[in-house]
Amino acid sequence: METKGYLPPSEITHATIQTGIKKVGMKYSNQFILGILAGAFIAFAAEGSNMAAFNLFAKPETYGLGKVLAGAIFGTGLMLVVLAGGELFTGNTMILGGVLDGKVKLNDMLKNWFFVYSGNFVGAILLAYMMVHSGLYDSGANVLGGVTIKIAAYKVGLPFMSAFYLGIMCNMLVCLAVWMAYGAKDMVGKILAIFFPIWLFITSGFEHSIANIYYIPAGILAKANPSWVAESHLTPQVLANLNWGTFITNNLIPVTLGNIVGGSIFVAGVYWFVYIKNDVKQERVSLNQSRSNAAK
Repeated sequence: METKGYLPPSEITHATIQTGIKKVGMKYSNQFILGILAGAFIAFAAEGSNMAAFNLFAKPETYGLGKVLAGAIFGTGLMLVVLAGGELFTGNTMILGGVLDGKVKLNDMLKNWFFVYSGNFVGAILLAYMMVHSGLYDSGANVLGGVTIKIAAYKVGLPFMSAFYLGIMCNMLVCLAVWMAYGAKDMVGKILAIFFPIWLFITSGFEHSIANIYYIPAGILAKANPSWVAESHLTPQVLANLNWGTFITNNLIPVTLGNIVGGSIFVAGVYWFVYIKNDVKQERVSLNQSRSNAAK
């Protein structure tokens, strides 16, 4: 008897809800610790993709190719989260499916988001600190350091609504990657399910809140090095706008809100509505029709 190596969308919907139940049931300390790991995994993906593509990023005519190369590497971060074990806030926005289905309490979901996000923050910013002090930003005659500052400055310079929309589109793809990984029954299938949506998200230039906890603090800390600042070729005004306040208000808040909408509503919410809520209604209609026909 032939068996499929994947689940259809309707079964993934139920599997995702069951996964959400398990996530909120973990000890808070475990949610936090696994959050630290996931934050570090995403930061590893961010720094590795920058290392691969910084020379391409430095030139306008090769910028798009740089995004393609960076995207091909970045998926490793989510693979580590899903396969090695970690708790990532952006993926956990799909716990809303369990809330809508009445199997997860809203308060438990919000607590999970808090502990996981806090852990992600610690893990990502720890990697940013170590990278700045590792000497690796001297790579390419300090160009990597300059590109790191330039990326961070761009991100804090986004208008609020632009960052919000970029956050929505980002987490639609991230959660679809996680969603399809839940539906794959072997490790190779999960890796492929993750690789292509993440490649698309990075190539597109969307905004991921946890990745930005690496990108932007790394740029802020890198501003202390004059050689890296010189290679950024940014004006004093743009450099002054890159600070901890703009990190929070101009990027982290709108991107986080966008990530929540993208993952919880446009992925978990939509699939719950289609494959659970509407399926239940259809079953009731079919049952009533059967009873009516039997009565005749």
